[in-house]
Formats: sequence, structure tokens, C-alpha cells
Amino acid sequence: MENIQGKDVNVKMSEETEDEKTKPCSRIRPDEETAPHTSQPNRDFSHPVYKEISLANGHINRMSKDELRIKLAELKLDTRGVKDVMKKRLKNYYKKQKLVQSAAEGGPTDTYYDYICVVDFEATCEEDNPSDFLHEIIEFPMVLINTHTLQIVDTFQAYVKPEVNPQLSDFCMKLTGITQQTVDEADPFPEVLHKVVEWLQERELGTKYKYAILTDGAWDMSKFLNIQCRISRIRYPQFAKKWINIRKAYCNFYK
Repeated sequence: MENIQGKDVNVKMSEETEDEKTKPCSRIRPDEETAPHTSQPNRDFSHPVYKEISLANGHINRMSKDELRIKLAELKLDTRGVKDVMKKRLKNYYKKQKLVQSAAEGGPTDTYYDYICVVDFEATCEEDNPSDFLHEIIEFPMVLINTHTLQIVDTFQAYVKPEVNPQLSDFCMKLTGITQQTVDEADPFPEVLHKVVEWLQERELGTKYKYAILTDGAWDMSKFLNIQCRISRIRYPQFAKKWINIRKAYCNFYK
């Protein structure tokens, strides 16, 4: 997980995590800052499914490297990596199988969040961005995943009209596939963000259901959204102060 605190847009931002509440944006001065918030999962591990997972983990711990590789091959899983990596891969497979079965039977799922909301911005750019270049968000897409079924259940997508550099570079259009006409006809960022907040609220995310924002790397939230909110002179949204950096989680797991 990662967390954000607002800083000067010309310096590298700090990193992130998930979310809780969705609040409409309000006007702020450029020097106002955001405050992070943290939350911890609270799970009950007394259910028999966790005993089964523990027993499976114990068996896996006693397996040799060759036995691990054979079992992974039988399950059509990746057989590469050192022994500890193969152990983790096999443990995760059995854990997921047990929890999916438990969920189907009405038991626990070991999931703190009901939904994961994947965000991946597109922003203005040049082929050789100067150090003071202000990236503006030109597309705000989200994919909502149900953590209990691992299925995509909803999506949101909107283009954004840039303000500081309204003319897209040829490099930007080629990289993102977004045309000049598309952004010219789009809404400005404050209006798009308002639609995002409404979309989250309509799905009762942060109220009835626990959810987390997830991004591939730190830039989407810590840099692009932070810069954009300062350009638009609006408060950094509450829902984006914490998020999951899947790139960091993946690298940490696979070393």
C-alpha cells in the first residue's frame, strides 16, 4: 500500500495506498496539502478453512525443489524461480482454491476489500519532456473488480480537455491513441472528477462496500492527479489519497 501528501508540483511526489470515503471536490489554494489516512484489515482466522490452508502450507514447506517443480507443472503453473518463489506460488494457488470454495459455501474469503478499482490515466506529454512540463490528464478510465469473484463488474471512462497545453503533441497522440478532436470535445477536469465521485457513490463504494484504488506504479496518483488538481485549483480527492501500487506488490513478491 502507498500514501500521498501534496507537495510542490515540480518535485517528485511521495507514494500511496487505498481508500474509504468519496467526497465532492472543493476549491483550494495551491499551497494546501492533503493528509494521509491508514486502515488495517481485521480478519477472523478461526474458520476451519484457515486450518486447511495452514496444513497445506506445512506440506508445501516440506517439499523439495524437484517436488515443487513437478507439482507446479501438474497444475500448469510457472515452474521457474528459486525454491522460496515456487513455494509462494504453490501456497497462493491452494489458498485461492480454498477461499473460492469457502466463498461458494458462504464462508470467509480473506478479502478485506469488496472491490478493487483499477485506474490508469493518460496524460499530455512530449517526446522529450522538459523538467518543468506539467502533465495534464486527458483520459480518466476505471475498471471495477469484485474481489470475491475476481470478475470485472463495471467500468468508467471519460476524456478530459487539457487547460495549460490544449494542443496535443504528435508524440502524445501516437502514444495514447487520443486525437485532438477527442480532447477538444471533452469536459474539463473538474467536471470529469465530479462524475467520477458520483460514479463511486452510486455504487456505494466507501460506504456500504470497502474498496481500494489500484494503479500500476506510483505516477498516476502521486504525480498526474496531484499536478492536475493544482492546475484545476481543486482539492485533491479523498478517495485518491491512498491506493495499492500493484507494480511494487508484484516486485516485492517475486523479488
